[in-house]
Amino acid sequence: MLVGMRDLVRLYEKMLKQVCTDHHLTVVEAEVVSFLQNNPQKDTAADIVELRKLSKAAVSKAVESLIQKSILKRSPDSKDRRKIHLILQTEAALVTEQIDAVREEFLREILFGFTMEELKENEQFCRRLFENAKKSERKKEES
Repeated sequence: MLVGMRDLVRLYEKMLKQVCTDHHLTVVEAEVVSFLQNNPQKDTAADIVELRKLSKAAVSKAVESLIQKSILKRSPDSKDRRKIHLILQTEAALVTEQIDAVREEFLREILFGFTMEELKENEQFCRRLFENAKKSERKKEES
């Protein structure tokens, strides 16, 4: 199962490479842009690190580069100055459109031939699997 998941990630990253080439981005930079586009309520570097399981160093480097490329800007939180929000700029639109197209193609390819019932069953299976993994991880952290 883990090998299969790694293969899915590799396929998606391979498909994403054209976006990266076209816009002079690294895969991590493209992942940051994609994350911010799809998770508007989660817009800090810490959110990206936590939810995408990327290293702090990789996210920090990607954010700096995206700011230099005018794709992102920082905005301090109005209530907590320690918290910095990351905002996609209008220059990100071409990147996000292309990432969306890649994601749609990826899903079309990997979900080909599945019925809606099979997809719903798999979604339930994965949700429980990931919940169990999180519970187990919390138990290990508490020990």
